[in-house]
Amino acid sequence: MEPYEVKFEIAGYAAMFTRPDSGAAQVSYPAPTFSATKGMFEAIVRWTSVCIRPTKVEICAPIKYHKYTTNYGGPLRKGNQMAKGSSYQIPATILIDVCYRIYGVVEEITQAPQGNNHLHALQDVFYRRLKRGRFYYMPCLGWKEFVPFYVGELREGTKKQADINITIPSMLHSVFDKISDGQIAPSFTVDAAIKEGELIYAK
Repeated sequence: MEPYEVKFEIAGYAAMFTRPDSGAAQVSYPAPTFSATKGMFEAIVRWTSVCIRPTKVEICAPIKYHKYTTNYGGPLRKGNQMAKGSSYQIPATILIDVCYRIYGVVEEITQAPQGNNHLHALQDVFYRRLKRGRFYYMPCLGWKEFVPFYVGELREGTKKQADINITIPSMLHSVFDKISDGQIAPSFTVDAAIKEGELIYAK
């Protein structure tokens, strides 16, 4: 049986796909991680019996980094900052002016209810929502504040950047140990290769 494939395009002014090894001054990977793209798919549609496994991403804009600072007001602040109700600034290196084409395949998690073809059904719902712009919630480009200005079907004028060839020594693959209902157990891809603007995700 042919796989039920899905794809979409997303573009925005800023993106952040954090490298865990970058420490407090966070730095973005040059492309979204498997987990980040899975989150984008789930923002469009999510079901309990099937899911979408990301297969690859095409980088469709030049890679541009930019310095960015955000205010942190969470529980990891120092005691005196907590007492005063003040925040502290966190520097980061983000991506700007990004555009990606993201591809995936629909996979079964549990048996279909009443024997229905839930793989095809989810594919159909995915494209219907994509066309209408009616999502489960708005997809983001890594950080929640980085909202895209375009999420939809592949646009005719968009092309992948074939001149981008990068090898990332260690790239976060997934935060969880299973594609669905997993436990936190980060996994990494060694020598993740972006070839001619395309990153293929490990299974």
